Amino acid sequence: MSKNNDFQPFSNESSNCFKPFISASPITSFHPVPRYPHIDDTAFISPFSSVIGDVVIQDNVYIAPNVSIRADDGTPFHIGSNVNIQDGVILHGLLNKHYLVGNHSYSIFIGNEVTIAHGSLVHGPCFIGNNVFVGFRAMVYNAIVEEGAFLSYDAIVTNGVRIPPNRFVPPGAHIDTQEKANMLSQVPKDSEEFAMEVQRVNQEFPSSYHLLFGTNRCSCGLAYTH
Repeated sequence: MSKNNDFQPFSNESSNCFKPFISASPITSFHPVPRYPHIDDTAFISPFSSVIGDVVIQDNVYIAPNVSIRADDGTPFHIGSNVNIQDGVILHGLLNKHYLVGNHSYSIFIGNEVTIAHGSLVHGPCFIGNNVFVGFRAMVYNAIVEEGAFLSYDAIVTNGVRIPPNRFVPPGAHIDTQEKANMLSQVPKDSEEFAMEVQRVNQEFPSSYHLLFGTNRCSCGLAYTH
């Protein structure tokens, strides 16, 4: 059995072994020009996560370990300010399927102050508005989720539906018609407060992890400042 004094203290140098993978998209027949992620300096990408292709990540975004953000098929992706994307989340999109936001088309568009909780799947084409909460293991695919909506754990939103603003999708619900979406109730106060508290906690992580990991900001051989 190891004694306590056998353990080595953590140092910034030891963190260099656990970089995120941040890369241009591969050259393919459908995307012949490689595209690089554009990541704000204040965002934090955790070890063991990957960001590939034409992805814009705005300020103070926290991306937890084991997240896959892969814009090699459907593209581009936009991730707004103060978003937290938690452990095991997958972002991917279908080729040539988009939603129009302003004058631009996106495979995946995520607004500001959004929480994507552990194990969720966000698959383009989709639009997720500001202050949305996507719960544990939820799935959003081919859908519009308007501002302030709350998707509970194991919920599925798909089939081209639009979730109206500030609506509550119950645990395990399968919202695949607009009729179902229109019948959803308003977000309960306790769920609204829970989402706000998750945001408050996670908005501290980017600066805190930057301090913990020091100045090491390169990927596995490819700088993400392109």
